[in-house]
Amino acid sequence: MLYHRTLFFRPLTGGLAWACAWALTAGAPAAVAQTALAPAVSAAPDLPALFAQAWQRQPEAQALQLRQQAAQAERDSADAWTPEPAALELQAKTDRIGSRQGAREATVGVALPLWLPGERARKAALGDAALAAAQSRTQAAQLELAARVRDAWWGWQRARSDLAQAQSQLASAQALAADVARRYQAGDMARAEHFQAEAGVAQAQALLAETQGASDAAQLVLQALVGAPVPPPPDAAARPEPSPAPSLAQPLPVPEAHPALADWLQQARVARRQAELVAVQGRANPELSLSAARERGTADERYQQSITLGVRLPLGAGVRAQAREAAALAQALELETRAERERERLAADIQAAQARARAATAQHEAMARHAELARATRGFVAKAFALGEADWPTRLRVEQDAAQAERQLARARIEAAAALSALRQALGLLPQ
Repeated sequence: MLYHRTLFFRPLTGGLAWACAWALTAGAPAAVAQTALAPAVSAAPDLPALFAQAWQRQPEAQALQLRQQAAQAERDSADAWTPEPAALELQAKTDRIGSRQGAREATVGVALPLWLPGERARKAALGDAALAAAQSRTQAAQLELAARVRDAWWGWQRARSDLAQAQSQLASAQALAADVARRYQAGDMARAEHFQAEAGVAQAQALLAETQGASDAAQLVLQALVGAPVPPPPDAAARPEPSPAPSLAQPLPVPEAHPALADWLQQARVARRQAELVAVQGRANPELSLSAARERGTADERYQQSITLGVRLPLGAGVRAQAREAAALAQALELETRAERERERLAADIQAAQARARAATAQHEAMARHAELARATRGFVAKAFALGEADWPTRLRVEQDAAQAERQLARARIEAAAALSALRQALGLLPQ
């Protein structure tokens, strides 16, 4: 016997129903918003972390594994027994449509392509070169992305430095204006001086608005590369990359492992191996065929069995093979020449970047000394102005000189770090 139990639910009425409905409708948009937001960068972003996240979004990074698999499969084909897959041959012959004497013939065979002399070894060399070229192409793409990320990063750091200096200038101008207003109320300063101090505040506010817009725009450029919101670093000054050499005075050579140079060299190597392979492929591959036949001449005869072993030797391709070989050699020569020109260009870029790094470092040291003297002068004049020993024009001029010195020092610090980063880029080093 089966027993059934029926459950009855009382409908929700009044305030409880409205509360449940509001919870369901209000929670859905929040869940959708959480799934739609892109993952943000860590709370303390730096240049290497931003580059790593930007690389994961690149098409080259997403297709890297498949390209490596394709290159490896091409290399493994040189280890096969035959250059091409074997072919199976099936034939059947009958005289049912013709004389109808009962003649029958059935043939089963297989055709095996054979390697040409030297073809297998050169195809293996071409596969090894293609594997190395795929890796070098990836490294070259990483270096190209590093240049864009570096430009966006240091552009944002320049904008953030200008914004910080504008904020400091506004705070200083407001403090100075408050002091002048107090003195003006006490009758110690004229109205023109009071208006001049207020004009300095307005000018600082305009500069702050301009630098804020530039900082936001530079941050959006970096976010477009990273694909996620980039919060500002906790410290105002970004950490510079390590120096690629103990001294910038000594000329730096072009590294042999430079990704841009290695990419051209590997492409030239692939073209050279391809030309060597084409040189031995002057004709089509020979074929070894083995077949078994079962036949009879008339219906009264018994079936006879036979085995056939044959070799197919194609003749040379002649002018067409020469054309392919000449085209492959021309391609190899062109790429080798491009690699040499790339080496010369990289050497010039390294020398130029090294000169800019030396100049930026010297400028930073000079600006640091200048800012130190300007701060000391501002302190002396501020005390003298408070004691009535310095006039208002001198106080204002010294304040402006000190603010300009701080801006120049902050910009020189960023430029020195950016020049060092550009030198690492010229040397083919990724962000670190």
